[in-house]
Amino acid sequence: MATTTTLSPADADKLSNLKSSVAALSQISENEKNGFTNLVTRYLSGEAQHVEWSKIQTPTDEVVVPYDSLAPTPDGSSEVKNLLDKLVVLKLNGGLGTTMGCTGPKSVIEVRDGLTFLDLIVIQIENLNSKYGSNVPLLLMNSFNTHDDTQAIVEKYKNSNIEIHTFNQSQYPRLVVDDFLPFPSKGQTGRDGWYPPGHGDVFPSLVNSGKLDALLSQGKEYVFVANSDNLGAVVDLKILNHLIQHKNEYCMEVTPKTLADVKGGTLISYEGRVQLLEIAQVPDEHVSEFKSIEKFKIFNTNNLWVNLKAVKRLVEADALKMEIIPNPKEVDGVKVLQLETAAGAAIRFFDKAIGINVPRSRFLPVKATSDLLLVQSDLYTLQDGFVIRNQARANPENPSIELGPEFKKVSNFLSRFKSIPSIVELDSLKVAGDVWFGLGVTVKGKASILAKPDEKLEIPDYAVIENQEITGPEEMRGR
Repeated sequence: MATTTTLSPADADKLSNLKSSVAALSQISENEKNGFTNLVTRYLSGEAQHVEWSKIQTPTDEVVVPYDSLAPTPDGSSEVKNLLDKLVVLKLNGGLGTTMGCTGPKSVIEVRDGLTFLDLIVIQIENLNSKYGSNVPLLLMNSFNTHDDTQAIVEKYKNSNIEIHTFNQSQYPRLVVDDFLPFPSKGQTGRDGWYPPGHGDVFPSLVNSGKLDALLSQGKEYVFVANSDNLGAVVDLKILNHLIQHKNEYCMEVTPKTLADVKGGTLISYEGRVQLLEIAQVPDEHVSEFKSIEKFKIFNTNNLWVNLKAVKRLVEADALKMEIIPNPKEVDGVKVLQLETAAGAAIRFFDKAIGINVPRSRFLPVKATSDLLLVQSDLYTLQDGFVIRNQARANPENPSIELGPEFKKVSNFLSRFKSIPSIVELDSLKVAGDVWFGLGVTVKGKASILAKPDEKLEIPDYAVIENQEITGPEEMRGR
């Protein structure tokens, strides 16, 4: 990919003023100051990747390996223990549950049977350690937003059969758009003056925190990185075994794309290397082609397996120059800019990097209450901390669920269901307005439940709704 790096005199002045202001910020470390100014320098220089569309190639099965072609996991428990003793699990835990109306880390939202995301993660790893006598540690990468709460929460696991370590990702100052100066240097010294710079920051933060060297000294070789809200992102011994056998430095799990996944990046072969192609990099005239399921069939799950020695080598060489994602915001009426990076974009810098085309079951994120409805329903069961798909469902795809704003906050969502409906035979459900569900409701096929404006619509206990549009109580009679 072609790269441009020129700095105009005006931008050079901007950068000089910015560096002076950043140097005076006492709240962040020298590593954070350097990381931030390097990011801004790259942004101002216009460093950008230009995709030559004609050079994009579909990756072969050697580059994006079909999951079914992986060798089986070794049988003996001692061989499995040897595999697990090389592994670290790292969950990205910097996000708040604000989208779903919660305060504090998103990972402490109750998902099922009174257990949180974090509870399930701990149970899964604890079971592995107990079964095989291994020592797989759990690392949580927090942001300054989630650090204090997480520290308090992990106390409850101190007697568990698992080592839990926490570290913070970088804290960068938001940029004021008008004059390109750090927001905190202009008086906004509270949390609103700062931002965590995306999960691409996981690699330098691992090194800067000292965690990476400590893990290498314990003989750890690979880190499995995943979002804390992806319930499908569990340790997979077949993947770990494959990477160790083939000495792959980086592996991205991809999965078949559906129409709902148009935003997810896809893996391509480009100039002899595998890399992530995001929609932001796609020329306007090719956007519809990029979204096509026929042409680009896979997308990034953000489940990543990375060799720790390779991370150390590349971070120390300052070689991980991932694409910059500009994220404009407005805080207290002031337009600010956040510059972020994504961990998946690092794939092109690692040797022998591959994708593995995994089953859809390894991608089960909970981003909204509609996802929470799926995982709390009879569509799934809970076994040893794993959320398992109900085999009674014939359709391999999950139903499409659209809930109105009345259900957006978790507290409101939970209060509107006496119990979560049975949806094993559901294709699609749309709910809008002031709707309340009774006990033991079953919804099948294609259904919509649309309360009329300013009217409360109560679905009675044990109602069965199948291929029907409900707009009032009269339509529920006899059901």
